[in-house]
Amino acid sequence: MRIILFGPPGVGKGTQAKILSNDLKIVHIASGDILRAAIANGTELGKKAKTFMDRGELVPDEVVIGIIQDRLKEKDAANGFILDGFPRTLPQAEALDKVFAKAGIKVDRVVSMEVDKEVLLKRLTARRVCRKCGAIYNLSADKIENSKCPKCGGELYQRDDDKEETILRRFEVYQNQTRPVKGYYAGKKLLVEVDGIGEIRDVTDRLSRALRQ
Repeated sequence: MRIILFGPPGVGKGTQAKILSNDLKIVHIASGDILRAAIANGTELGKKAKTFMDRGELVPDEVVIGIIQDRLKEKDAANGFILDGFPRTLPQAEALDKVFAKAGIKVDRVVSMEVDKEVLLKRLTARRVCRKCGAIYNLSADKIENSKCPKCGGELYQRDDDKEETILRRFEVYQNQTRPVKGYYAGKKLLVEVDGIGEIRDVTDRLSRALRQ
Protein backbone atom coordinates (compact mmCIF):
# COMPACT_ATOMS: atom_id res chain seq x y z
CA MET A 1 0.00 0.00 0.00
CA ARG A 2 1.21 3.49 -0.86
CA ILE A 3 -0.05 6.24 1.41
CA ILE A 4 0.48 9.98 1.77
CA LEU A 5 -0.27 11.22 5.29
CA PHE A 6 -0.57 14.84 6.27
CA GLY A 7 -2.03 17.02 9.00
CA PRO A 8 -1.32 20.17 11.01
CA PRO A 9 1.70 20.42 13.33
CA GLY A 10 1.16 18.51 16.56
CA VAL A 11 -1.67 16.32 15.27
CA GLY A 12 0.42 13.18 15.79
CA LYS A 13 1.01 12.12 12.20
CA GLY A 14 4.57 10.99 12.96
CA THR A 15 3.34 8.74 15.76
CA GLN A 16 0.54 7.33 13.63
CA ALA A 17 2.82 6.82 10.61
CA LYS A 18 5.17 4.70 12.73
CA ILE A 19 2.31 2.56 14.05
CA LEU A 20 0.79 2.06 10.60
CA SER A 21 4.22 1.32 9.16
CA ASN A 22 4.58 -1.52 11.65
CA ASP A 23 0.99 -2.76 11.25
CA LEU A 24 1.05 -2.72 7.43
CA LYS A 25 4.71 -3.81 7.09
CA ILE A 26 5.58 -0.86 4.88
CA VAL A 27 8.32 1.74 5.27
CA HIS A 28 7.70 5.10 6.93
CA ILE A 29 9.29 7.89 4.88
CA ALA A 30 9.39 11.20 6.75
CA SER A 31 10.53 14.08 4.55
CA GLY A 32 12.55 15.71 7.32
CA ASP A 33 14.32 12.46 8.18
CA ILE A 34 15.39 11.67 4.63
CA LEU A 35 16.58 15.23 4.09
CA ARG A 36 18.79 14.99 7.18
CA ALA A 37 19.99 11.51 6.11
CA ALA A 38 20.92 12.75 2.63
CA ILE A 39 22.96 15.55 4.18
CA ALA A 40 24.62 13.21 6.70
CA ASN A 41 25.46 10.69 3.96
CA GLY A 42 26.93 13.40 1.75
CA THR A 43 24.84 12.53 -1.31
CA GLU A 44 24.90 14.93 -4.25
CA LEU A 45 21.43 16.22 -3.45
CA GLY A 46 22.24 16.24 0.26
CA LYS A 47 25.19 18.55 -0.43
CA LYS A 48 22.92 20.86 -2.43
CA ALA A 49 20.37 20.92 0.39
CA LYS A 50 23.09 21.72 2.93
CA THR A 51 24.25 24.80 0.99
CA PHE A 52 20.76 26.31 1.32
CA MET A 53 20.35 25.31 4.97
CA ASP A 54 23.76 26.71 5.88
CA ARG A 55 22.57 30.07 4.51
CA GLY A 56 19.37 29.81 6.51
CA GLU A 57 17.28 29.41 3.37
CA LEU A 58 14.50 26.96 2.55
CA VAL A 59 15.60 23.96 0.52
CA PRO A 60 14.08 24.35 -2.99
CA ASP A 61 11.28 21.98 -3.96
CA GLU A 62 13.28 20.41 -6.78
CA VAL A 63 16.03 19.37 -4.36
CA VAL A 64 13.58 17.88 -1.84
CA ILE A 65 11.71 16.12 -4.65
CA GLY A 66 14.99 14.66 -5.90
CA ILE A 67 15.85 13.34 -2.43
CA ILE A 68 12.40 11.76 -2.10
CA GLN A 69 12.74 10.25 -5.58
CA ASP A 70 16.06 8.66 -4.58
CA ARG A 71 14.50 7.32 -1.37
CA LEU A 72 11.59 5.71 -3.22
CA LYS A 73 14.08 3.76 -5.36
CA GLU A 74 15.43 1.90 -2.32
CA LYS A 75 14.41 -1.75 -1.89
CA ASP A 76 12.40 -1.28 1.30
CA ALA A 77 9.96 1.03 -0.51
CA ALA A 78 9.17 -1.49 -3.24
CA ASN A 79 6.25 -3.06 -1.37
CA GLY A 80 4.70 0.22 -0.25
CA PHE A 81 5.32 3.26 1.92
CA ILE A 82 3.81 5.96 4.09
CA LEU A 83 5.01 9.39 2.97
CA ASP A 84 4.81 11.71 5.97
CA GLY A 85 5.16 15.50 5.80
CA PHE A 86 5.20 15.88 2.03
CA PRO A 87 3.75 17.39 -0.13
CA ARG A 88 2.92 20.60 1.72
CA THR A 89 2.00 22.79 -1.23
CA LEU A 90 0.20 22.37 -4.54
CA PRO A 91 3.39 22.73 -6.65
CA GLN A 92 4.98 19.99 -4.52
CA ALA A 93 1.97 17.72 -5.05
CA GLU A 94 2.12 18.25 -8.81
CA ALA A 95 5.87 17.62 -8.89
CA LEU A 96 5.47 14.49 -6.78
CA ASP A 97 2.87 13.15 -9.21
CA LYS A 98 5.45 13.42 -11.99
CA VAL A 99 7.92 11.42 -9.88
CA PHE A 100 5.29 8.76 -9.25
CA ALA A 101 4.32 8.61 -12.94
CA LYS A 102 7.96 8.22 -14.00
CA ALA A 103 8.50 5.43 -11.45
CA GLY A 104 5.19 3.69 -12.21
CA ILE A 105 3.95 4.28 -8.66
CA LYS A 106 0.21 4.46 -7.94
CA VAL A 107 -0.84 6.10 -4.66
CA ASP A 108 -3.65 4.22 -2.90
CA ARG A 109 -4.74 6.80 -0.32
CA VAL A 110 -4.04 10.36 0.76
CA VAL A 111 -5.06 10.77 4.39
CA SER A 112 -5.62 14.14 6.03
CA MET A 113 -5.64 14.04 9.83
CA GLU A 114 -8.11 16.70 10.92
CA VAL A 115 -8.04 18.56 14.24
CA ASP A 116 -9.86 21.55 15.68
CA LYS A 117 -7.54 24.53 16.16
CA GLU A 118 -8.57 25.10 19.79
CA VAL A 119 -7.91 21.46 20.70
CA LEU A 120 -4.55 21.54 18.96
CA LEU A 121 -3.59 24.76 20.73
CA LYS A 122 -4.49 23.30 24.13
CA ARG A 123 -2.50 20.14 23.39
CA LEU A 124 0.67 21.83 22.17
CA THR A 125 0.87 24.64 24.71
CA ALA A 126 0.78 21.97 27.44
CA ARG A 127 3.86 20.24 26.00
CA ARG A 128 7.08 20.37 28.03
CA VAL A 129 10.59 19.02 27.42
CA CYS A 130 13.17 17.94 29.98
CA ARG A 131 16.42 19.93 29.72
CA LYS A 132 18.37 16.99 31.12
CA CYS A 133 17.13 13.83 29.37
CA GLY A 134 15.02 15.28 26.53
CA ALA A 135 11.82 13.44 27.51
CA ILE A 136 8.61 15.06 26.24
CA TYR A 137 5.48 15.39 28.36
CA ASN A 138 2.01 16.86 28.24
CA LEU A 139 1.21 18.59 31.52
CA SER A 140 -2.45 17.57 31.35
CA ALA A 141 -2.26 14.07 29.88
CA ASP A 142 0.75 13.07 32.01
CA LYS A 143 -0.71 14.74 35.14
CA ILE A 144 2.46 16.68 35.92
CA GLU A 145 1.95 19.22 38.70
CA ASN A 146 5.44 20.71 38.94
CA SER A 147 8.31 21.63 36.63
CA LYS A 148 10.40 18.51 37.29
CA CYS A 149 10.91 15.52 34.99
CA PRO A 150 9.37 12.35 36.50
CA LYS A 151 12.21 10.28 35.02
CA CYS A 152 15.35 12.18 36.00
CA GLY A 153 14.24 15.21 37.98
CA GLY A 154 15.49 17.63 35.33
CA GLU A 155 13.83 20.98 34.65
CA LEU A 156 10.87 20.95 32.29
CA TYR A 157 10.61 23.86 29.87
CA GLN A 158 8.39 25.02 27.02
CA ARG A 159 10.00 25.17 23.58
CA ASP A 160 9.48 28.27 21.47
CA ASP A 161 7.66 26.09 18.91
CA ASP A 162 5.07 25.23 21.56
CA LYS A 163 4.18 28.80 22.51
CA GLU A 164 0.71 30.00 21.54
CA GLU A 165 1.77 32.73 19.12
CA THR A 166 4.06 30.36 17.20
CA ILE A 167 1.48 27.57 17.09
CA LEU A 168 -1.23 29.86 15.73
CA ARG A 169 1.13 31.14 13.05
CA ARG A 170 2.15 27.60 12.04
CA PHE A 171 -1.49 26.51 11.95
CA GLU A 172 -2.42 29.44 9.72
CA VAL A 173 0.44 28.69 7.32
CA TYR A 174 -0.59 25.03 7.24
CA GLN A 175 -4.22 25.85 6.49
CA ASN A 176 -3.29 28.27 3.71
CA GLN A 177 -0.86 25.84 2.09
CA THR A 178 -2.80 22.59 2.41
CA ARG A 179 -6.26 23.72 1.37
CA PRO A 180 -5.33 23.53 -2.34
CA VAL A 181 -3.44 20.26 -1.74
CA LYS A 182 -6.53 18.67 -0.22
CA GLY A 183 -8.61 19.87 -3.15
CA TYR A 184 -6.04 18.47 -5.57
CA TYR A 185 -6.19 14.96 -4.11
CA ALA A 186 -9.94 15.11 -3.55
CA GLY A 187 -10.29 15.75 -7.27
CA LYS A 188 -8.34 12.55 -7.90
CA LYS A 189 -10.69 10.60 -5.56
CA LEU A 190 -7.75 9.74 -3.29
CA LEU A 191 -8.42 11.91 -0.23
CA VAL A 192 -9.90 10.67 3.03
CA GLU A 193 -10.22 12.81 6.18
CA VAL A 194 -9.77 11.29 9.63
CA ASP A 195 -10.41 12.82 13.04
CA GLY A 196 -6.98 13.14 14.67
CA ILE A 197 -8.21 13.80 18.22
CA GLY A 198 -8.36 11.14 20.91
CA GLU A 199 -6.28 8.32 22.34
CA ILE A 200 -3.47 7.14 20.07
CA ARG A 201 -4.99 3.70 19.42
CA ASP A 202 -8.43 5.17 18.74
CA VAL A 203 -6.95 7.42 16.06
CA THR A 204 -5.03 4.44 14.63
CA ASP A 205 -8.28 2.46 14.40
CA ARG A 206 -9.94 5.32 12.50
CA LEU A 207 -6.98 5.53 10.12
CA SER A 208 -7.05 1.77 9.54
CA ARG A 209 -10.76 1.85 8.74
CA ALA A 210 -10.27 4.75 6.34
CA LEU A 211 -7.49 2.88 4.54
CA ARG A 212 -9.71 -0.18 4.13
CA GLN A 213 -12.52 1.79 2.50
